[in-house]
Order: sequence, then C-alpha cells, then structure tokens
Amino acid sequence: MSPPSLCAAPPRAGPPPPPLLRLRRRAASSVAASRAAAPSVSDDLVLRIAEQLEDAAPSSPLLDPLRSASALSLLTTPWPTRRSNEAFRFTDISYLRSLPISTPTRTPGLAPPPPPSDLESHVLFSDGRLVAASGAHVSALADMPPGHARDRAAAAVAASARFSHRDIFYDFNAVGASDVAVVYVPEWAKMADDPVHIMFAYSGSDGASLMMSNPRVLVIAEKGAEVAIVEEHFGVGEEDGGCYWANPVVDIIVEEGARVVHSYVQRQSPAAAHTKWTTVQQNTSSKYEFVEVSTGARLNRHNLHIQQLGPETETELSTFHLTSQNKQIHDLHSRLILDHPRGFSRQLHKLIACGTGNGIFDGNIQVNRYAQQTDAGQQTKCLLLSPKAVVNVKPNLQIIADDVKCTHGAAISGDLDPNELFYFQARGVDAKTATDALLFSFGAQVINRIPFKAIEKKALAQLKELLAVSRQNN
Repeated sequence: MSPPSLCAAPPRAGPPPPPLLRLRRRAASSVAASRAAAPSVSDDLVLRIAEQLEDAAPSSPLLDPLRSASALSLLTTPWPTRRSNEAFRFTDISYLRSLPISTPTRTPGLAPPPPPSDLESHVLFSDGRLVAASGAHVSALADMPPGHARDRAAAAVAASARFSHRDIFYDFNAVGASDVAVVYVPEWAKMADDPVHIMFAYSGSDGASLMMSNPRVLVIAEKGAEVAIVEEHFGVGEEDGGCYWANPVVDIIVEEGARVVHSYVQRQSPAAAHTKWTTVQQNTSSKYEFVEVSTGARLNRHNLHIQQLGPETETELSTFHLTSQNKQIHDLHSRLILDHPRGFSRQLHKLIACGTGNGIFDGNIQVNRYAQQTDAGQQTKCLLLSPKAVVNVKPNLQIIADDVKCTHGAAISGDLDPNELFYFQARGVDAKTATDALLFSFGAQVINRIPFKAIEKKALAQLKELLAVSRQNN
C-alpha cells in the first residue's frame, strides 16, 4: 500500500520568495520532464518536504551557503529505499512515509517543559528550535558578537556545505535548521570536567502527522582545548509518547592537540523517528572519545562520520543499542577515514534485539595509503533474545597502507555464554537472576564509559527497566 501523499505548505502572500526558493520552485515545476531525462532527479515527496522546511525556516544570512548547497542537492536526491540505495539495504525507513510531514507551529514557550539541567553550561532545543544557550563558551550562532569566534563558526557552517558524504537527512536538516547552537572553546581552555549539556526535547503531534524538527549543533575545540559535551534526546508531554521525526546534526571540529569527550543518549518516544548525523574532523594529535546509548524511537538511524586531518590522532568509539519493542529499528552507520600516519582507533559496538526488533551495524574503517603505522581495532557483539529478532552487521576494514596493525571481529548469539550462567548458578544464583544480571552487564559495559555519573545512572536505570519489560513480553 502506497503511503499517503504529503500536502505542500500553502503559498505565502506578500513579496516574492527569495532567490533560493524561486530556484527550487522552478525546478519543482519541471520534475516530470526532468525525471524522464534523468532518473536520478528527486521525487515529489523529497521536494514537498524540502518546501515545507524551507517555508518554516526563518531567514538567516549565516546559513544561506549551507541551505543553498543542500537545496540544490535535494533536486537530484531520490528518496532512499532498500532496493535503490545500498546504504539502506537493511534499513526500512517506510515509517517516514506512513504519515504526512508537518513542521512545528507552536511557540517554544508553550511546549511542555523539559527537565532542568544541573549543569551550568547547557543548550536547550524544543521541537528543533533553539530556546536557550547558557555558559561561557555557548551561544546561538545568530547571537554571537562580531569577532574571531563568530567568523570561525560561520566559516565552519559554510564549509559543511562541501561535505561530500551527505545524504537526504543531512540535506533536510541544512534546509530546515532555524539556527545553530555553537560551543566554541578557545585555545588551551579546559572544560572536560565542566560538560556542556545539550538537551533536545520533542513534544510531537497527535498522531495525525510526523512533526519534523531539524536542530543543529556546532562544536569547535581550538588548539590544545578540552571540552566535554552530553547530548540527550527525549520526548516530553503526553506521557512522553508523542509522534514526531527528529532529524538533528552535530558537527565537531577537534583542532591540533585538542580533546573532545562526547556522550550521546537517545531515549525518544516509542512512536518517534530519529535520524541523526554526527560529523567529526580530527586534526594532528587530537583525541575524540564517543559513547552512545540508544534505546528509544521506532526508527533510529545514526550516521557517524569521522575524518582524520593530521597524524597521531586517537579515536575511541563505544556504542550500545537496544531494540526492546516490536518492529523497532536501530541502525548505526559509522565511517572512520584515516589518511595520516600513526593514528589510533578503537570501536566497540554492542546490541540487544528483542521481540521483532531489527538491529543494523555498518562500521567502515578506511586506512588509506599514507596512514602508515595505524593501529585500528573494531569489534561488534550482538544478542538476539527472540527467534523473530533480526540483526545485520557489517564490520569492515579497507586497508591500503602496508605497515599497519588492524583487527576486527563480530559475534552474534541467541544465547548467553553457558559458562557465565554456570558461574552464577554454582554460587546459588537462580537462572532468571543470573540471566538478568548478564543482560544488564552486557549493556552496562558501554554505559559505564559515560564519564558523568548523573547521566550514567539515568541510562543504567532505563536499561534495567526496558530489559525487564522486554523479558516479560518475549
């Protein structure tokens, strides 16, 4: 059954649309003729969504270069399907077509309030709109005073228009983002012990549409700087069960000798769609540490892209995904590109699939010709707790350099290690308690790497609750 057609936003009265919009409308009016000549021309659904986002986004000269590049890209970007796009071979995103797309209309102040942050430096998005940015090195791009920091941030946003690995979700965000939250840490400043808490609250709609929001964050750690950021994505109101589409982008620049500690917790509504991009650029002798815990959303896809820009970089990636509800899809596509010598990387991916959940992991590490003496390791471990659960994993190393130390491995199991169960039972622990403990520790191995106790404690409590519910339903 084909999804319902989406209604384009009504034309606005008043002065003529800006040049970008006129260009898009001219192109949209010739879609049928263009499709016959070039099958790669975008379909009507993509154009209608782009038009809605463009109409809803306020004018911003600082975002115009990025918006223009992405708007033009969408003209030749078809909607991805499992058959037409290899990157979506195992990921069914038809849920995004099951309801009409809408954009936030309520005033952010009228949305249900999110829980307050206990951290001094914090950012708050409400349904994709930046409503608060507090802290010594935190600001909205539009509010930054003239000077080096503003020029640096504006140049970084403009440069992201040249990102060659973008997909349709990245371009949707660029067209629809109303502002950019900027975390700018100057040279040699140390903020690793005083994290920036970035909260993304989504209130959703009544179920008649998928309300789409496109928050965007830019983090710049200058030479020798250190910063920690904590991302949290969650639903608020209507018992946290709203229907919405979150489409955030976080761009991170780690300059020479800098360090970024990045924790990311996704606990969206069970009816939500969550498509996220994280891009990281690492310069010489920089360090990037990433921990992800994703347990929410009916459809969750995370594109994690890391580019090495200089030698002797360190990259540590730890991710945990849990599909605890039926028909839940969790997809992590990661790519680490190493182009310089003496890089070091470690990646650990863990996943538990319950019920009819579907887990996907595509982890690509490219060790190119000049990345000699690279030390790269990658490992994925998956547990299937139901005969109807599905996991597709593709850990892969592409090695061109000839003086490297690289390893990767994958383990998928439908049962816990019998030796570990025996260890518990030999000490008088019953089978159910032993199983619960082992499942909890499987995810806790990653969650314990979150360096901030309050966030770690909350994630562990939610893991315990979700595992208990899924065990009852299986």
